[in-house]
This record gives sequence, structure tokens and C-alpha cells, in this order.
Amino acid sequence: MSQKILLTSQEVNIILHRLACQLIENHLDFSTTVLIGIQPRGTFLAERLKKLLQDEYGITNIALGYLDITFFRDDFRRNDKPLDANKTQIDFLVEDKKVVFIDDVLFTGRSIRAALTAIQSFGRPSEIELLVLIDRRFSRHLPIQPDYRGRQVDAINNEKVKVCWNEKDGEDGVFLIKTEN
Repeated sequence: MSQKILLTSQEVNIILHRLACQLIENHLDFSTTVLIGIQPRGTFLAERLKKLLQDEYGITNIALGYLDITFFRDDFRRNDKPLDANKTQIDFLVEDKKVVFIDDVLFTGRSIRAALTAIQSFGRPSEIELLVLIDRRFSRHLPIQPDYRGRQVDAINNEKVKVCWNEKDGEDGVFLIKTEN
């Protein structure tokens, strides 16, 4: 198994600022927009973006929720081991709001398809956008594309993209891990 650095901590920080600015361009004061972190790994990116928007750009009252999609996935019954569900925490209405789904890696698109189904339990958004840190563009099984992307990565089947967050892993960084067949 080999590991290659795709993004350093400094590069992740620069990308987070760019993504925050792109969100501001499209959503201004966020009065009609809500952020939804896809559980489990999208929550770190969502929290980091909310903090940036508040601390660096002075935007207050940003609604942030977390959506668990475990039992909405089309492959959850195919797993041999029991799945660990995460907690959904959405304490605001999404009805007629602009929803921005936030996830760390867009791979096959199945997680986002599941999120599209799951969010319907909370109302009907006026619009849904997708923000990802890493877009694995050659791995899509469904016609889903991000509206905001940090970095596009061309990874093949035996390569895995690993996103590390300081809050969980002790460092920020993105790595391409190649496993032997």
C-alpha cells in the first residue's frame, strides 16, 4: 500500500476559504439557505465552513444540520456487517429553503442520491446544491455533479481518497492511497 499527498493542511485551508467565498457569492446572507453535512465525514467540512463564514466573513445565523443517510442507501442491505447509523440533527425547516449538501468526497454519487431521498422527510427545499472537498470524477455511477468542488481527483479503482480532519485525525490533509490487488 502506498500513500501520496494530494492536499496539504495549507492547501485545504486555501480551498476552504475559496469554497466559503463561492457560497457567499451565491447565498449572500444565508437568510434562505441551510447547510446540511452528510454524516459522517461531511460534518467536519460543514462545521469548518460554518466557522469560516462566521469568523472570517461575519455572516451570522447560519443554519447547519447533519443528515444520516445510512438506511436510505441502495446498498445498505448488501453489507455483511451491521451498519452503524449516525445521528440526524436538523432542527430547522427545509421547506422552501435552499439546501447545500456538504460532503468530503463525491465518489459514486450513491450517498448524494440517498441524501436527496432522506431530506424529503424534512420538507421540500426550493433548491438543492452540492459542495464537496474532493470530486472523484471518473468513478460516478449516477449522473450527479457538484456545484462547488475543492479539488478534482482522477483516481482509479484500486485507489482510495482519504480526507483527514484535524478535529478527528489530528491533521488536515487529503491522501491518495493505492492498495495492491
